[in-house]
Amino acid sequence: MAGEIDDAIERADRESFTREPPKTLQGRINFLMKQLKTTKAVAQELGVSQRSVERYRKGERKHPPQHIVDKIDAAVRSRWQPLVRRRRRKQAAATGGITVETRARFGYTAPVGTTDDGRFRRLTVRLPPAYARRLFDARESGASDQEMRAIIAEGFKNVYFQDDGSRALGLSDVTLNDIDYLDLDY
Repeated sequence: MAGEIDDAIERADRESFTREPPKTLQGRINFLMKQLKTTKAVAQELGVSQRSVERYRKGERKHPPQHIVDKIDAAVRSRWQPLVRRRRRKQAAATGGITVETRARFGYTAPVGTTDDGRFRRLTVRLPPAYARRLFDARESGASDQEMRAIIAEGFKNVYFQDDGSRALGLSDVTLNDIDYLDLDY
């Protein structure tokens, strides 16, 4: 269930790599073989035949079509250095928090007499560890992109709009809509 938030978490995970993934086609296929154990499983993951995987592995075929190269790259990167990824997420959820940079339309419910028109804003906000923990837990449990947006929007409401309870106390609901871009760092 890939969405904008899930993609942003994946990009942030990739920034934490301590080593680069294998560069050669043969090295990437061998890495996938170690992870998935059989040529059949690798072939299903990539959407190619078992024989093609065997050719890539032996070096008989060195230049697959670009869409297959992209699938191989995505499969390797999604499995690369899981312990490093887990450590970084654990640190963000425990002490570091998560920085969200976005340009999106924020809508909100405000008291009568004030404007509640949604508008595009470009914000970079450091959310506390509790929001990082909730976001990672939601992703692990298979939450939808909309549910993860709600967690980030609640963090923006408390940290940015209400300044941890010192202003805009009548603001009751913030929504994150029409995301132009969203990047995470932790």
